[in-house]
Amino acid sequence: MKRKEVQLTKSDFSRRKMLQAVGATALSASIRGNSGVSFAIGARDIASTAGVPKIAIEIFRASSQAFAASVDDSAIRRVKQLGVNDVLTGGPPIPWQEDDLRAFMDRLKAGGLTLGNMMIAGFPKTLYGRPGRDEEIDKVRESIRVAGKVGLPVIEYNFYAHRLVEGYYAEIGRGGSGLTSFDYDRVKNLLPLPEEGAHNLEEMWSNITYFLQAVVPVAEQAGVRLALHPNDPPAPLSRGSQQIMGGVEGWKRLINIVPSKCNGITFDCGVTREMGHDPVDVCRYFGSRDVINHVHYRNVCVERPNEKYTEVFIDEGVNDMFLMMKELVRQKYSRLVYPEHPRAIDYDRERPDFKPYYPGGGGYAALAFNVGYARAMLQAALAS
Repeated sequence: MKRKEVQLTKSDFSRRKMLQAVGATALSASIRGNSGVSFAIGARDIASTAGVPKIAIEIFRASSQAFAASVDDSAIRRVKQLGVNDVLTGGPPIPWQEDDLRAFMDRLKAGGLTLGNMMIAGFPKTLYGRPGRDEEIDKVRESIRVAGKVGLPVIEYNFYAHRLVEGYYAEIGRGGSGLTSFDYDRVKNLLPLPEEGAHNLEEMWSNITYFLQAVVPVAEQAGVRLALHPNDPPAPLSRGSQQIMGGVEGWKRLINIVPSKCNGITFDCGVTREMGHDPVDVCRYFGSRDVINHVHYRNVCVERPNEKYTEVFIDEGVNDMFLMMKELVRQKYSRLVYPEHPRAIDYDRERPDFKPYYPGGGGYAALAFNVGYARAMLQAALAS
């Protein structure tokens, strides 16, 4: 299918300005920009400069092995060769075990990597407010305590009744590359799944309030920040269920349930645009409250907010990614920035082990493009 042309807003940041910013900085050993951070733009340790966003990617794990031993040298090299020092990953079954998590993080540390965020899952009764949720929540709380003991700073999680991935499909992008599109019209009449049911907003708000009141105090004691990812796709209904994180007003409601920097969000500038909002403005709102605990950094073109959009290459969508990075630097945000959702390119497609998570999604080579772009934006933002 040929991708429909989408009118993009013109960025204030031109290629010439970026080259001027980077080139001028390269002439000196170091510079102190408006961020107040001194750095050498050509230094190898730019990825770990204190007080600035940390570009991070997911670490590949062998699912067939025990969690503590699930990362090998090749997986670590794949990350380090991109100039990345920080990683994220999905967590083991709950409750997390201290010995396993410590051994996993030590393995990464020995290879020069730091684990900055791990996804927690495995509490469906809590999502739906069913009997047995207290036992699940106890496992989550124990996992948070373990994270605090081993120095894991952020735990990410989802809280949706259903994720409407059935609405994703592949489109063709530049040079025959793969893009990921979503169209609500294709899936708006899908019926609820028997194991999930249909849930309205107030029901889901009640369920997450119960959850947050139980876990946020533990997170505060453990020194661990929680980051709830927004509903993605942010469709109005997902197999009959309404979505508490499908709009910015929901994000605002969430952080006020238990006011705390430990009750925060994953700020996704792609989802923000999918919902029809300017991500820089939204980032400023949540950043000023210190509740952005993780960042997803990607681009998108939108035809109808919440209902029809295309995930595109990081350099060709509506979002001004330079202004986005400048805002994070201005806030002195120092946690992870994940340039996710790489696009499908032939170099990745030709690999026998290529298995994209989304239609039109890419692999390692395309991710390297995202990382390089994000690093350039960070360097230019620090120099501006």
